[in-house]
Amino acid sequence: MKILFVVTSHDELGNTGKKTGFWVEEFAAPYYLLKDAGFDITVATPKGGQAPIDPKSEDPDAQTTATKRYYQDEEVKNIIANTKKLSDQKAADFDAVFYPGGHGPLWDLAFDKDSQQLILDFYNNEKPVAAVCHAPGVFKDIVLENGNPFVKDKNVTGFSNSEEEAVQLTEIVPFLVEDELKKSGGHYTSTDDWGVHVVQDGLLITGQNPASSDGVAEKLMSVLKK
Repeated sequence: MKILFVVTSHDELGNTGKKTGFWVEEFAAPYYLLKDAGFDITVATPKGGQAPIDPKSEDPDAQTTATKRYYQDEEVKNIIANTKKLSDQKAADFDAVFYPGGHGPLWDLAFDKDSQQLILDFYNNEKPVAAVCHAPGVFKDIVLENGNPFVKDKNVTGFSNSEEEAVQLTEIVPFLVEDELKKSGGHYTSTDDWGVHVVQDGLLITGQNPASSDGVAEKLMSVLKK
């Protein structure tokens, strides 16, 4: 079975002069869990080529068994350096789509028409859509055929307002994931900051934060194996 991982191309943290990108753990943990289970994974970004890593995700306190494996894995680092172009990907070629977080997606994937259409194509063809941490923000402008927002009346989670406040980026990010999911009519829930919280609503699977990335991948795997 084939899974498409969609990763950000955006590397500027607003007007701070600092860098952002994807969060290594939120890519690595699901990637290895699914890869080790025999899934075939393709990684795509809006621009193709090198996907930028959020420097904060390389801090010592953000490291896990999965990230340590990633840093030693030349094959997967080469995949990240040479991602496919998102506009070339078709839902028909995959069984599921997964969006890792990091702050980057709030600037590019949340407004990317190719990404929005791709998510609709997966969902409308009864293929699971999964996202963790900031990545549920990519649903913000997606509209279903009936005119409703994609997350309307769905149970969802994502990076909480209090977690954004804790990392002191509330005034920097273009929007708050929690606020946007609620504004779109989603039934948003969260747990304590940095706690594990994974929500599944049919084919839609979301996780609150980096600690939840394993859980999202596990739920995705259980859906695909049914």
